[in-house]
Amino acid sequence: MSTQGQKVAVITGASQGIGAGLVTAYRELGYAVVATSRAIAPSQDPDVLTVQGDIADPDTADRVIAAGAERFGRVDTLVNNAGIFVAKPFTDYSEQEFAALIGVNLAGFFHVTQRAIPYLLDQGGGHIVNITTSLADHANSKVPSVLASLTKGGLQSATKSLAIEYAARGIRVNAVAPGTIKTPMHPEEYHEAYGAMHPLGHMGEVSDVVGAVTYLENAPFVTGVVLHVDGGQSAGH
Repeated sequence: MSTQGQKVAVITGASQGIGAGLVTAYRELGYAVVATSRAIAPSQDPDVLTVQGDIADPDTADRVIAAGAERFGRVDTLVNNAGIFVAKPFTDYSEQEFAALIGVNLAGFFHVTQRAIPYLLDQGGGHIVNITTSLADHANSKVPSVLASLTKGGLQSATKSLAIEYAARGIRVNAVAPGTIKTPMHPEEYHEAYGAMHPLGHMGEVSDVVGAVTYLENAPFVTGVVLHVDGGQSAGH
């Protein structure tokens, strides 16, 4: 059980990069955290429960939400951070890549969010944050990535739809749409080229995205928003 009144955040894709940064940030906000990813290691922190599993599998969503409810007694926030990004020409995508992106980016969101919402309602409300991509709003000929737009763009539309469906019941739903962020996904030799794609001239840091999520967490009058943390890309070039 969480200590009396301690809020609980569920974070997917939590083992590295933005997800690991979010676990730290929510602990600093005083939340207990349920952290899940395919290969996440156990935590030494008694207020961080780790659950291994593929978020594309509905069974993982069941285990994650059930474990959080059993260990901490409640769920207040869900951050759908798990995601796959593959940039390649449209006709080069394989069936396996299509299935993987649909599985993690859309089905993963669907299953875990559907299971989390009843717990949020039990608390009288809560918060859902979806991590998407700036490219969903801002296509770039240098980064052909239709499957990211198809899946994360769907997530952005779902963000607004869920925000309106649950607004009267106290659940806020927002999205953060990052540009290219310095994470283990991006080898350092590409940082300069990636940075040049952004009007600000550099890549973002994990802390930029984490700061946006914590802002939204503490913004009770903000719902249905897609917050671009993308070095100006969505504004233009």
